[in-house]
Amino acid sequence: MTGTPASADRDPVGISADDKALRILSTSDVAGLDISLADVVAVVEQAYRTLADGKSANPRKLTVKPEDGHSVSYAMLGRDGVREVVAVKTSYKHGLDKSRDEQHYYTTLTLYDDVTGLPVAMMDCGRVGSLRTPAVSALLARELAAPASRSALVIGTGTQGRLALPFLLTTLPGLDRLMVHGSHPEGLAAVRERLHHYFPDRELEVVEDVRAAAAEADVVVATAGQHTRAAVESADLKPGALSILVGHGIAPSTLHEADRVIATSEAQMRVTGTDMADADGQFPAVDAEFPEVIAGRAKGRGAADERIFAYNSGLVVTDIALGHRFAQLAVEQGLGTRVSLWQ
Repeated sequence: MTGTPASADRDPVGISADDKALRILSTSDVAGLDISLADVVAVVEQAYRTLADGKSANPRKLTVKPEDGHSVSYAMLGRDGVREVVAVKTSYKHGLDKSRDEQHYYTTLTLYDDVTGLPVAMMDCGRVGSLRTPAVSALLARELAAPASRSALVIGTGTQGRLALPFLLTTLPGLDRLMVHGSHPEGLAAVRERLHHYFPDRELEVVEDVRAAAAEADVVVATAGQHTRAAVESADLKPGALSILVGHGIAPSTLHEADRVIATSEAQMRVTGTDMADADGQFPAVDAEFPEVIAGRAKGRGAADERIFAYNSGLVVTDIALGHRFAQLAVEQGLGTRVSLWQ
């Protein structure tokens, strides 16, 4: 890590004036906040280091899913020990049995200052997740990719796929072949636009044969939705390849036949990654959890030719850290609506 971001300082600017008011940050409020990709990576990395040091708490998430699988909801509670903030995140997605355009997704983050005991803010957590998740993938790539990696393939062009390459270039600037596979023309256009927004001199290669492209990629990031037809197998990957699972797009063999398995959280992988289990519903043992790798207490890559599987499941401590930073920026810019919620 290059240093502790200034946002970690104990700054009461985001605290409500009394215990009956709460600052509400809407989707448009959060969208208007300016933060660099490097700053996002630094905030997320600090959250991992704080967790590895035992200063933060990140209990296992609770999940509710009906038998027919048409929706899924999560509840996550955590505490950031450096920022001294407690938060609750909720996530609800409806229409998993329908097309992307027919689905509904709502997620919120509510923050409380654990020094004063006062509320900080409640916000739409969509942008927090859209930045945090690719930042985690970029950190996984920085720590686990083979030395001198030059090529990356992103599978999927949804929310997570659109910022995957800009974040990868933030932590691995030596990448010079950038590939994407997707089935939605508007998604492909959005991936290209986001790449050129942050890195105007970089070119994007759209690939049709995803398995052939995977055979040439040093880093594969699978962000596609559950209805994707893409299913890269372990045998498709080159020696030394790193495959990072965020959504869908790589087959269970990439996990079960990997030389090394890293997870942001082994417990969460077993909860949210059930489609990657074997025929008996089992998972291979995780070799290390990523917070320990970031902190230097566990080995990431052992050899240049190892095929590594990394499971990127969001930890609420990263949402808390980034959400708290957004709350600070919002207060500085006078954004949000104060609501006397407890009156």
